[in-house]
Amino acid sequence: MDGTLDHVMMRVEDLDESLDWYQTHFDYEEKGRWEADTFTNVYLGPEDMHEDGATIELTYNHDDRTYEFGDAWGHIAVRVEDVYEAYDELMAAGVEDYRDPDSCGGSYAFVKDPDGHEIELVERDHGARWSLDHTMLRVEDIEKAIGWYTHKLDYELFRRSEHDSFALYFMKPRGAAAEEMSIELTYNYDGRSYEFGDAWGHVAVRTSDLESYWETLVTRDVEEYRDPESCDYRYAFTHAAGGHEVEILNP
Repeated sequence: MDGTLDHVMMRVEDLDESLDWYQTHFDYEEKGRWEADTFTNVYLGPEDMHEDGATIELTYNHDDRTYEFGDAWGHIAVRVEDVYEAYDELMAAGVEDYRDPDSCGGSYAFVKDPDGHEIELVERDHGARWSLDHTMLRVEDIEKAIGWYTHKLDYELFRRSEHDSFALYFMKPRGAAAEEMSIELTYNYDGRSYEFGDAWGHVAVRTSDLESYWETLVTRDVEEYRDPESCDYRYAFTHAAGGHEVEILNP
C-alpha cells in the first residue's frame, strides 16, 4: 500500500553498542544493511514482525560526529503485553531507569537507548512483542499538521487523546493494519516552538512506484526537498508541515 510507514531513522554514535542494545533487550534482528563510503545504515525489527510493520534505521556516520536531540522529535513506542513485566525485565537486564509505569499512571513507561533516544513501552493486544507502535512528533500547528498527512499522504486520524495541557493525534494510512506503525502528533496548548537537533532523522513511507507517487505528491503541493532524480531514483525526501523530514522509497 502506498504510504505505509516503513521505518524511522535514528543517528547513533557507536553502532556496535546500539546494535547490541536492541538485539539484546528487544531481541531485534538485522533486516537489512547499507554500507556507504561515509556512513552505515542498519535496519532492525522483531523476527516475527508483521509484513507491513516498520523497522528502526540506525545511521552511523563514519566521522565520529556527535548529535543534539532538540525537542521536535519525541520518541518511538514499542508494543508489550504487560508494561510492568516488560519494564521490570529491562531493569533486571541493566537498562537505565527513566520513567517507570507508576510514574506514568500504570499504562505505559519509558526507557532510553544508549544514545538517549526515548522509547515508550505501550500495552497492545496486537503485533509482535517490541514491534514499533508509533513515532511521536511535536507540532506547533496541529490543524496544519493533520491536514498535511490527510491531504498529502491520504492518512486518517484514527485516535485522539485530549489532556489539560496537550492533545495527542494518531494518524496512519487509510485501511492500514493494526500492526502497522502510526504517527503520533503531539500538540502542546502553550504555543511553544521546537528545535530539531539531528539525533533523529526522518520517517519513511513506502510506495510501489517512486516516480509516479512523487508526481502525485508534487501535484498535492508537497515541498520538493530532494526529488528522486537528485537521489539516483532510489528515494526522495520532503518535509511535513512542521518541518519533520519524510522519506519516500520503493523498498
